[in-house]
Amino acid sequence: MSRSTATRDRWALEFEARAHAHWTTVRTEELLHGKAVLIRPADAALLLRALGLLNGDASMPPAQVRKYLQINHMVGMLGPAFAELRARHPRIRLLDAGCGRSYLTLLLAWCGARVWRHPIEVLGVDRNPDVIEECRRRTAIAGLDELVRFEAAALDGSAAAAAWAPHGVIALHACDTATCDALALGVGLEAELLAVAPCCQAELARGWADLAGRETAGELAPIWNTPHLRRETAAHVTDAMRMLLLRAAGYQVAAIEFVPSEHTRKNTLIRAERAPAPDADAARQYAALVRATGGVGLALEHRLVPHRRA
Repeated sequence: MSRSTATRDRWALEFEARAHAHWTTVRTEELLHGKAVLIRPADAALLLRALGLLNGDASMPPAQVRKYLQINHMVGMLGPAFAELRARHPRIRLLDAGCGRSYLTLLLAWCGARVWRHPIEVLGVDRNPDVIEECRRRTAIAGLDELVRFEAAALDGSAAAAAWAPHGVIALHACDTATCDALALGVGLEAELLAVAPCCQAELARGWADLAGRETAGELAPIWNTPHLRRETAAHVTDAMRMLLLRAAGYQVAAIEFVPSEHTRKNTLIRAERAPAPDADAARQYAALVRATGGVGLALEHRLVPHRRA
């Protein structure tokens, strides 16, 4: 054992002991107010420290309480889908597409090891090398090095992602068309589970902006001509189009509230699981929705066509 490893292990033991001493039953109840959560501070001290949610004395800053409750809600919403994966696979492989600072990456790997007692191996991919280095630092603090690894690359250029053969692909707040990149990659890799929380969808709004002011704009002109309404409406229609395209590609799809709306407006989770067969009517519904909203669709349509199953 190297000196650095021994130092890290000693620090981990000391911090976990500090957390158990700090998070008494009374303090924990004051934090949770009766909420049932999977990730409790006394049990997940290293994880929460790695994510920046605990101070050095193991206390939780008031500003981080909302984030702490959010991550518990997020994992709870994904729990049923992961139960099905656990039933089918002795080890689950996940791809975190556009992993950012690796919140969801570490959460799921930790829950697999410490809550579900079922190994979840995660590959996180992000194009920013500095972000990837920070992810590796957090992973070491959380003690999840054996389950989680990272690659600095674009999704479409990641050899590791293509070779990973993941059972599930996740993407938390991948901006604009990056969500579509994650979906296209997941469908192409025949992942059994896709879970994305879209962010800043602008592709459709850009197309609608080109229709603004035209004499042929039609009944939706008041939306197209008003930038704020155009952006807000486009975000919801974009997600509806994504859902229809995924159904046409052979997935059962649901859109659910991912994070309570009082915490953030970016709170939609699109969860898709492989279906026995494609929805034969979904492509027609997608085409009808495109026509009804000005004829502007998503580039994702053309990326998923080769993967539609007969």
